[in-house]
Amino acid sequence: MGGEMEVRAVAKYMRIAPSKVRKVIGAVKGKPVEEALNALKFMPQKSAFLLEKTIRSAVANADQNTSIDIDNLIVRNITADAGPTLKRFKARARGRGTRILKRTSHITVILSEKTF
Repeated sequence: MGGEMEVRAVAKYMRIAPSKVRKVIGAVKGKPVEEALNALKFMPQKSAFLLEKTIRSAVANADQNTSIDIDNLIVRNITADAGPTLKRFKARARGRGTRILKRTSHITVILSEKTF
């Protein structure tokens, strides 16, 4: 495991709850990039679109590095961490107000070359 190349892309402050992103992550983790992007394209979730975008960004980052063959990339890891939460209020019955939490995510995609 001498010179294993890794590339990453981070999408910060995405307006979606991390728990919703994590539901989709399992479907693409460990797959070749081409396969992962194909799978995400046909998923109805908002998080699938955001993940697709972030994976494409990571591939573009890899493309800048001449020593990496982008056809051999696999999705090594994806994490969805919580970003800052936006607090909002909603009017409720009897003059009360309740807090609404609009959560944000930081999505990190790590790609690496397939090791044979």
